[in-house]
Amino acid sequence: MTKRQNRMVFVALLVAGAILAITLLLQALGSNTNYFYSPTEVAEGKAPVGKSFRLGGLVAKDSVKRKDMTVNFDVTDNKNKFNIEYTGILPDLFREGQGIITTGSLVNGIFVATEVLAKHDENYMPPEVADALEKTKKSEQ
Repeated sequence: MTKRQNRMVFVALLVAGAILAITLLLQALGSNTNYFYSPTEVAEGKAPVGKSFRLGGLVAKDSVKRKDMTVNFDVTDNKNKFNIEYTGILPDLFREGQGIITTGSLVNGIFVATEVLAKHDENYMPPEVADALEKTKKSEQ
């Protein structure tokens, strides 16, 4: 092969390698995304079944039930409620009527949480929860 042909093969291999690297990167990023859903969106079937996602809202009044290390409670966006089961130690700031975000997946119609995050002071509301509550208010009008 001539010098020019060698250069063209090298450029072609370089471009193919770059395309492969970008494809693998996008595939890895896509499989690790964790989308946020409100209880209404979960009730409407928009959330993936068997795949991890975030669910957030306000902890419903009189819904927290503890049994050993397992806690069951409802999260609401003031339109729909969704039952959550969590095994572990809840954050110190967890209480009824408070905005939270949980990470987990749907199992037989119950959201099994692997992580529960609570707001860090009385004025803070996670942006996703605030947006979901605002959407619910607008849809009721």
